[in-house]
Amino acid sequence: MTQDEKYMKRCLQLARGGRRNAKPNPMVGAVIVARDRIIGEGYHVRCGEGHAEVNAFASVKPQDEHLLPEATIYVSLEPCSHYGKTPPCADLIIKKGVKRAVVGCVDPFAKVHGNGIRKLKDAGIDVEVGVLEEECKRLNECFFTFNTLRRPYILLKWCQTANGYLDDEYKPLRMSTPYTQMLVHKLRSEYDAILVGRVTAERDKPQLNVRLWHGKDPVRLVIDKEHPCFDGLDFSNSNDVPVQIAEWLYKQGMQSLMVEGGAKTLQGFIDAGLWDEIRVETVPVVVSGGTKAPHLDDELLAFADRKVYDRNIVDTFRRGDSRE
Repeated sequence: MTQDEKYMKRCLQLARGGRRNAKPNPMVGAVIVARDRIIGEGYHVRCGEGHAEVNAFASVKPQDEHLLPEATIYVSLEPCSHYGKTPPCADLIIKKGVKRAVVGCVDPFAKVHGNGIRKLKDAGIDVEVGVLEEECKRLNECFFTFNTLRRPYILLKWCQTANGYLDDEYKPLRMSTPYTQMLVHKLRSEYDAILVGRVTAERDKPQLNVRLWHGKDPVRLVIDKEHPCFDGLDFSNSNDVPVQIAEWLYKQGMQSLMVEGGAKTLQGFIDAGLWDEIRVETVPVVVSGGTKAPHLDDELLAFADRKVYDRNIVDTFRRGDSRE
């Protein structure tokens, strides 16, 4: 691991502190290093308040300020270059007179997108871009998806039996353990909206909240003709449903959607190509029949992770194709 990678790792650690309150802004961490010593660090704590770079400079002790002209600032996302709720961070970096800037990845937001880096270079600062780039992008995958694909980041999630059914002879079957249920509630707390189909809502009556965790409940959506996001929709074309949901959520400024079922709803998103991540919990139970789990195209799946909790296997998949 290089020195630049080591300090960028620290930026990523810091950035995660803003997971709950930075939205809709991205999570960002910043570290200021001089003479191989961290003299300042910070992260974006809350939307509307100081950005990571502001907090990092504010943490520099008075006795270390003389080191800034020889310092390097590391930041996981390109410094902003426009006036929003706070002044441009690129201007602050220039004003502080640091020698070098290392940027994890370019900001996809149209008002920034390369302008912050350009400002720094024009001011004579040595700029390095792309250190741990994929890790930096992954940290803010919802923000990146929203700003590049103009739709929310979409997670599909379901539980299935060992032989691939979502229920037992079309009757609800409790599959999650208390621990995996808690993990699902933790996951919900990180998403802006959560969706189920009408049949699932009527049959299972899911609360779709985060009662077993902490944080804000996601916006609850049920596929219902009365919901404003379906105004003017022809329900005879099932592929139009997920497309219209994604478009409506984008217009509402929601960056992430968790789809929990049922089978028709999940398959609709799969068939429409509207998903970024799939989480499947498989339980060591076999049933004689019922609702089959969604069908996945293996060519599009990239295996990401496997965890085992109380004998339940939780597999995570990501898109294996390009969506540019």
